[in-house]
Amino acid sequence: MYYVYVLLCGDGKLYTGYTSDLKKRVERHRKGQVASTKGRRPVRLIFYEAFSNRKDAERREKYFKKTAGKRALKLMLREFFNASGQPD
Repeated sequence: MYYVYVLLCGDGKLYTGYTSDLKKRVERHRKGQVASTKGRRPVRLIFYEAFSNRKDAERREKYFKKTAGKRALKLMLREFFNASGQPD
């Protein structure tokens, strides 16, 4: 399985990635072993989707990194963002 995941970083911004081992990857983010989130800790896993095909996961990750994908994520997770007081 391949996973597309979204982290809420300590700076209030989202980080999107994909991996074949979600638990291990998130732990690496939390420990500061991933350069792109090392200075943005703490991180919190707020969303993930599972795919049986790597290409499908890559395509979904790229979508979530675009404006339309970010908008879709914020709509899907609007209750989370409303409850956590995160900016739109």
